[in-house]
Amino acid sequence: MIDILVYLFENYLPDACPEPAVLAKKLSAAGFGSDDITAALSWLDGLAGEQSQRCRSPLMSGAIRIYGEEEQERLPAACRGFIAFLEQHGAVDAPLREAIIERALALPDEEVSLDRLKVIVLAVIWRYRHEVDALILEELLAEESDDEDFGVGEDITRILLN
Repeated sequence: MIDILVYLFENYLPDACPEPAVLAKKLSAAGFGSDDITAALSWLDGLAGEQSQRCRSPLMSGAIRIYGEEEQERLPAACRGFIAFLEQHGAVDAPLREAIIERALALPDEEVSLDRLKVIVLAVIWRYRHEVDALILEELLAEESDDEDFGVGEDITRILLN
């Protein structure tokens, strides 16, 4: 599923992404499996729902995020620290942080790796067309491990900075 998100970053602008039925056919033609396509479209649908419910409450500004037990189990300290880093440096606000956490927890993974979290952050930023500083974007695109290569690179940098 993460590979599909990266594919979408590289090939579509948020406003130019086709309708789900058309997108499913295009993803199938690109070689993705039907289970992964279904999971990715469901995940993206949840992201679209979050977009309409983003809260801009002034009470959320400067609030400290306390993670629940399940959140702590599924989002290791490195992920929680990275989210705090993004917020402290103004890359995300509290509502965007909550959208990132919600979408990360929507993954079927028992524990979300930092590399996967970075793809989630990119997906949320991409979907909301949120501007991000080039240095923060570099940090998002940096890979933490050699285990997984999602192909996130210069194409996404170009897309997100434009």
